[in-house]
Amino acid sequence: MASDPDTILLEAEEHMTKAIDYLTQELRGMRSGRASTALVEYIKVDYYGSPTDLKAIAGVSVPEPTQLLIKPCDAGSIHEINKAIEAAGLGLNPQVDGKQIRINVPALSGDRRKQLVAHVKKVGEEQKVVLRNARRDANKHADALKDGHLPEDEITTLKDEIQELLKTYETKISTMIDSKSKELLEV
Repeated sequence: MASDPDTILLEAEEHMTKAIDYLTQELRGMRSGRASTALVEYIKVDYYGSPTDLKAIAGVSVPEPTQLLIKPCDAGSIHEINKAIEAAGLGLNPQVDGKQIRINVPALSGDRRKQLVAHVKKVGEEQKVVLRNARRDANKHADALKDGHLPEDEITTLKDEIQELLKTYETKISTMIDSKSKELLEV
């Protein structure tokens, strides 16, 4: 358990940073109307019994604005990669073309865009809950310092700093959600 104000703040910030990192990964994988390697890079492929990120076992490129090209390092894994892309629920239809896979990225319908925006907001709210949990834990640690040697005003100051940290990270998440929502609604 954290025993001094600096450690408590540091641990709270660490948890909040992880929430931002997670959200960044999630948003990167959500598609807009353009092809992007980020759509498929982190799809887990069953590679010889081990779930592996697609980017670790294949080269992914964007030969055209609406097309992805996947070239597996091991041609034997092409069918597993194909299966993983279909199972990922991205609405993509991979086509095996010899020793590579082509994916045409269709334009999103208005309804699908709205669904994706709703999903972005949901994921963002989930990460805000993670932030608030980090604040709650940090405040518990701060309260535990009362039993020790820390004066009440220093504990109050610490809790204010924790609250400021929360506001900063919540603002970052809101900005990320707004930016991704705007990108998804662009036609």
